[in-house]
Amino acid sequence: MDLGTASLFDLPAARVEVDGAMVSGAVTAASTGSASDVLLSGIRAVQGVIAAQEVEKVRAVAEWAALHAVDDETTAATLTERGLDTGLPVAGPGAPLISDFAVMELAAVLGRTLDSGRSYVGQVVELAWRLPRTWARVLAGEVPVWRALKVADSTRLLPSEAAAYVDRHLAPFAHGMSWAQVDRLVEEALVRFDPDAAEERRRDADETRHVDLGIDQVDINGVAHGSTALDLPDALDLENAIARRAKVRGQLGDTDSLDARRAKALGEIAREDLTLDLPVADPATGEILRTVRGRSTELVFHLSEAALHGNVEGSVARCGTTRKPITAAQVKDWLGTTTGTIIVRPVRDLAGHQPVDSYEIPDRIRAQVTTRDHHCVFPHCAKPAQACDLDHIEPHGGGGETCACNLAPLCRGHHRLKTANRARYRMLTPGTYLWTTTVGSWLVDPTGTHDLGPRRARPPER
Repeated sequence: MDLGTASLFDLPAARVEVDGAMVSGAVTAASTGSASDVLLSGIRAVQGVIAAQEVEKVRAVAEWAALHAVDDETTAATLTERGLDTGLPVAGPGAPLISDFAVMELAAVLGRTLDSGRSYVGQVVELAWRLPRTWARVLAGEVPVWRALKVADSTRLLPSEAAAYVDRHLAPFAHGMSWAQVDRLVEEALVRFDPDAAEERRRDADETRHVDLGIDQVDINGVAHGSTALDLPDALDLENAIARRAKVRGQLGDTDSLDARRAKALGEIAREDLTLDLPVADPATGEILRTVRGRSTELVFHLSEAALHGNVEGSVARCGTTRKPITAAQVKDWLGTTTGTIIVRPVRDLAGHQPVDSYEIPDRIRAQVTTRDHHCVFPHCAKPAQACDLDHIEPHGGGGETCACNLAPLCRGHHRLKTANRARYRMLTPGTYLWTTTVGSWLVDPTGTHDLGPRRARPPER
């Protein structure tokens, strides 16, 4: 039934299929109930098909994992040199090790990042090998796949006996248990079968303390959304310092809300600390051993020429530090109130060709490549370029230049996969790459990854 753009109270004539027969006529308030029932029945049927396909998918992944099990446990996650495959312990004790390179290939087929692919394979292996009762109910369609995989994710760190304990008590009720119940059962199993690990986890509870300022969660207005977990004495001291400064700002004429003044106060505390030289004293004698110099903070913004000359209406900047879009008006406001030094650099030519003779990559070329490609250029990988290796697409030893036109960021795992000749790629234009593996081809460009379909034959040797 196609309702088009009609409102709820002005529905057009429609045709719906009921028990195989087409029924047409004006849809009125009296008939919408039956039409809705037909749609709900269709949705339910589609949902059943999707659920059945998910079961077949995890069954196939489990069989695929068995084909790529690695027997040599001595190499498990220890050999990470380029070109060497390893048996990856994706699940808990007793589950098979899976070829890391094979996982990379599967992740590309599934359209997942490397970490996401490893996690997904680990959940399936954990479920199929260490939670057999729950696995049997999944294959029978009695437990949703997504729910079983989430349970498997919570048991991967348990010893074999503890995982079996969870499976034995959970399987009959896995279709309806709450996550709080699952967590309690996992914690109970850990205490019963690995008390040393349970005690270590208790001692490590302090590690949950953190300060996340939300630099990677900046919105279009330039606001970072973070969170903290502090010891109570530290939290009280910070609260008193922020509250005092926020109050003073209000007394000095700041008309912003209290929350906004508190946020400004925290920034002031940080900037004042960065301007100070911090002495490091000998704890025994009090003698100053050295001084840690204050340092400045660098923010990188990419702006259009029009915005640089004051035309900020409708303009958007990109923060090079966080890779997030920021309104140009907000950048202008920051520049007008900052007490620091502002440096305007010219636009970098991302397609520039200035090779060097050495294998080592100069900073200027590295900056050119990481500005052009923001992340690992393997299909679906999202590892930030700053955390990647820069790969010579054509090996330097084989005549490949050290130049931006022959360099691309690859995370360490995908760099190893390429070096092992399990995947090949070439740069079509700056920032656009064609990848080929034994199972398919992908085009990676600034818009994302595009699956070009399976290969009919193994790619030729280099």
